[in-house]
Amino acid sequence: MSTYRRLLEGAEGQFLFLLGNEAIARGAIEAGLSTATTYPGTPSSEVGDVLYELAGETGIHFEFSVNEKVALESAFASSIAGLSSFVFMKHVGLNVASDSLMSIAYTGVKGPMVIMTADDPSMFSSQNEQDNRHYADIAHLPLIEPSNPQEAKDFLIAAFEISRKEGLPVLFRTTTRISHTRGNVKLGPIIPGERKGTVEKPGRSFVTLPSNGYHFKEVLIRKMDEIRDNSYMMILNRMEGDRKSPHGIITSGEAYNVVRDVLNKLNLNIEILKLGFTNPFPENMVSDFISRHSNIIVVEEVDPIMEIKTRSVAQVNGFDVEIIGKMSGIIPYSHECSPDSLMEAFSKIFGLDYTKKEVRMARPDLPPRPPVLCPGCPHRGTYYSVKRAVKMLKINDVIYSSDIGCYSLGNYEPFSEADVLLSMGSSIGVASGFTKATGQRVIAFIGDSTFFHAGIPALINAVHNNSRMLLVIMDNDVTAMTGRQPNPGTPDQLKLAPSGRVSIEKIVEAIGVPYLKIVDPYDLKETLGAVMEGLKGDGVSVVIARRECAIIRDSRKHREGESVKYRVSIEKCSACLNCVEHFACPALSISGGKISIDPVLCDGCGVCSEPYVCPFQAIEVIPVAI
Repeated sequence: MSTYRRLLEGAEGQFLFLLGNEAIARGAIEAGLSTATTYPGTPSSEVGDVLYELAGETGIHFEFSVNEKVALESAFASSIAGLSSFVFMKHVGLNVASDSLMSIAYTGVKGPMVIMTADDPSMFSSQNEQDNRHYADIAHLPLIEPSNPQEAKDFLIAAFEISRKEGLPVLFRTTTRISHTRGNVKLGPIIPGERKGTVEKPGRSFVTLPSNGYHFKEVLIRKMDEIRDNSYMMILNRMEGDRKSPHGIITSGEAYNVVRDVLNKLNLNIEILKLGFTNPFPENMVSDFISRHSNIIVVEEVDPIMEIKTRSVAQVNGFDVEIIGKMSGIIPYSHECSPDSLMEAFSKIFGLDYTKKEVRMARPDLPPRPPVLCPGCPHRGTYYSVKRAVKMLKINDVIYSSDIGCYSLGNYEPFSEADVLLSMGSSIGVASGFTKATGQRVIAFIGDSTFFHAGIPALINAVHNNSRMLLVIMDNDVTAMTGRQPNPGTPDQLKLAPSGRVSIEKIVEAIGVPYLKIVDPYDLKETLGAVMEGLKGDGVSVVIARRECAIIRDSRKHREGESVKYRVSIEKCSACLNCVEHFACPALSISGGKISIDPVLCDGCGVCSEPYVCPFQAIEVIPVAI
């Protein structure tokens, strides 16, 4: 039985304690969703996890697409056929999809289409904290921002309705805090979605040739102007607090929650304009709000988008008002809005005494604990072998080009095998560029899901330009970092429904790579040999290190009742520390000069017992008691 079945069985009027992303999935089902597509990325991943598991029971067509651009295009096709479609991704994923997004904004949609972007202020799981509200401006699209799980569900339903009425795709922006906050959510009725659509021919044009685009743009701008004065603004935006206060606060999203908390702590009753529909900017509502106050405080996360628009409204209408925000240097310009940062800002604005409390933990200073690969992770054997191969070949100036995924943890000691990391698929393109810019040896790392997502064109480019580089494709069968979702190379037995499996090696062979080896990273001798041979090549060399994700392996062995653990023989151990310092499995530790293996953490992979890690054969299987 699905762990998310309660989201489907919950009755109208019932309250469920839901994660923001779970509430969004329920909202999509309530809205009569027909098609859902995504490429998994935190903080949006749980939406896909829910819809993936419930797709069969709901009749929704769900697709883990190869990347965000394809996901957007697939969802758009459903919309052209008159169906309701939902595509969702993390903030940087919208960069990948943006090429088609700009054209879809021009053509509009036939069936309702909502595009969710999950932004990540403070970069909890991302390489940047770009503010995707900018996309609403440059694409001229409606933008909706919820502030809690209940709004996440209800506002998503409203987004579908707005898209249906206006014939435009609607952007739906969450942030990490909204997607990952839990709260009581009141459920609404589920509207059955249509399952088959029709593309009418001849029908309205969805062809973005210049002759059509010329007119599409005029229609788009006219629609956005009409939406600006629509009743949607009164439904999704609201004012609360003391209308007679000299101060007024304009805010949205998670920042609204922080504003409420801080005002309560300071015992201040100030009027708030809480915006849920932020593009087109509700200029009339903002103008009315500004007219009642002598100064306006704009509180938002990341970029001063609402502040700039608020200043514009004030200037156009000739208001003599002070506007305070990020551009004033009062509200922090970067990272998420926190109670401490806002408390400090409000104390300056309102002339209050405030000293930030230093929290001291009653514990001794501890060394830093960087993130590590899981016990039994096949990537550990790959990184260990690569570093050993480089040392044995006496390559002193190797450049490591890394990518997005679990294996990005190879950046940390003791491996330190990441000199550059930009975006999905960038490792191969950057590595190929290095081969032309320097005489150094270059090694690129990429995962299986990332290879399918954006690595294939870059590999074609590297072969075409005869780049001398080694590419290590770390194939663990799934999109592991975001929750072990399937990708085109995932075996059927790991999927909820059978689908076509795409062979990485056949793609590599078809591209014309002259050197290709497939190894098991648990076999250090085999992996080491393949890497050394690949590094000696004159063109592109590819090593596919293939071994399933350790979490999946452990789950399977647990179900099968298989349990193998290792221990260190004190008599045989020479305390050379190679296993601890260079292999660095979390199950290994040293205390009082003695090395031990934590049986709770050990997953029984046995790689540490190989002579390339422990030449003294001091690591051995714990005998099973009979």
